[in-house]
Amino acid sequence: MDSCLLQIPPATARYVRFGSLQIDQQRQLVLRDGDELRLQRKTFEVLIALLQKQGEVVTREELKRTLWSIESQVDHDANLNTTINKLRRALCKSTDKVSYIETIPRRGYRFIGAAEFSDIPFVEKKPATSATSETIAPHREHEARARDVFHPGKSLTVIMVTVFLTGILLGATAATFWLSRDASHVRHSAFKESRRVSVRSACLRLYLKSRDHRPLGA
Repeated sequence: MDSCLLQIPPATARYVRFGSLQIDQQRQLVLRDGDELRLQRKTFEVLIALLQKQGEVVTREELKRTLWSIESQVDHDANLNTTINKLRRALCKSTDKVSYIETIPRRGYRFIGAAEFSDIPFVEKKPATSATSETIAPHREHEARARDVFHPGKSLTVIMVTVFLTGILLGATAATFWLSRDASHVRHSAFKESRRVSVRSACLRLYLKSRDHRPLGA
């Protein structure tokens, strides 16, 4: 925190910063990371009253005098409770659920954060790029590619192609089986026919040989 910022009286400083919030008191504008955070006028006034006395107790009577005139016909206590609750909800949503407002029983409230005050706008803080984020980035890219691969439309296409290729493979396997079976049957038939021819040839040779050895005139 810049020490020169702390030297500016909170009551006269135009700009205030704490956590992710920046406040322009002159314009009654509250920014959260550059985006406007809408607060009702009285909620804004309570926040400023607590900031200007940060670390100190601001009594309920002080806050009621800040928000309403003595003559106003309203339930000051109930309305103050409502305004404090609205402010707490807004700050919790805007600062990672950190509670900046402490209740002091039977006395009032205190801002317990560390606010900075300045007469010039604060320079927006930008998160530094770390080696960890660079290391994680390729992993996220891989996950994104995986999501693309398993996109419902693409998944259906992959399934259809897989089924088609499986059918072709099964068909080729069946055709190979039946062709090999037919070829085996043909070879077996040819072998049997060859044996028949061989037997007939042998018988014919024996017959012819027996005729050649018969005596003349037989």
